[in-house]
Amino acid sequence: MSNALKEYLSFCQQRVEQALELRLPSEKLLPQKLHTAMRYCVLDGGKRMRPMLTYCTAKTLGIAPEAVDGVACAVEFIHVYSLIHDDLPAMDDDDLRRGKPTCHIAFDEATAILTGDALQAMAFEILAHDASISTSAANRLQMITTLAKASGSQGMVGGQAIDLESVGTQLNLPELENMHIHKTGALIRASVTMATLAKADIDPVMATKLDHYAKCIGLSFQVKDDILDEESDTATLGKTQGKDKENAKPTYPALLGMAGAKQKAQELHEKAIDNLSVFGVEADLLRDLSLYIIQRDH
Repeated sequence: MSNALKEYLSFCQQRVEQALELRLPSEKLLPQKLHTAMRYCVLDGGKRMRPMLTYCTAKTLGIAPEAVDGVACAVEFIHVYSLIHDDLPAMDDDDLRRGKPTCHIAFDEATAILTGDALQAMAFEILAHDASISTSAANRLQMITTLAKASGSQGMVGGQAIDLESVGTQLNLPELENMHIHKTGALIRASVTMATLAKADIDPVMATKLDHYAKCIGLSFQVKDDILDEESDTATLGKTQGKDKENAKPTYPALLGMAGAKQKAQELHEKAIDNLSVFGVEADLLRDLSLYIIQRDH
């Protein structure tokens, strides 16, 4: 990781942590157990990859970070809600997330379901009303539409449904990519798209190129996750290692072999970089972030 990216990601992590803490309900507010669980799951954990993408895209476009604080929080709330629900016994049945017990283990299953529900609702409340978002009403509405579509049956939830239906089956490469374009890629693309909507006069060509970049890194992120699930360890990952193989889930290493999966990640990174050719040095953080995604260890 370049020093510039390392410094900026640290800045993003600190900034979004403060923004999330500010927007979450206090543990002292009723219902206290629910609000405690929300704070437990959201704060002090995770790479914050999606908020980082929002901030890096904003910086590339000359947008001040404070103008996308609400967007960064909204996308992270959706992401955390999805993790809570994915970890439930009816889904992936996992007991470790971000290096600590999952929500249904730390609290109980009903609280975990409600915590996810509450975070999902809060994401859209933020996009609708948060004072940090100063774009036009039309663009704010488009942000809401973007996140809703990325989160629903045509996005993340649809991808998870395909994932659950695919356990124990053999998918071909287009089918596997389609699943992950929805399950993982849709929210990553939304993180970038919503940042572009914070700029009133963005060049449509630049917006399209940024979307294509986000589509590539959304897939490379999942390919790398599949690789790490086999090559890394539980302590480094912060979640149970080998869970996908144990659950007979279709993965890139299973389909392409480990060497093939690593080559696929590299190819997606190169395509992502190609889509940034319309930008100059202002997009260097996005370039570095794409490389970091395929080189990370967790």
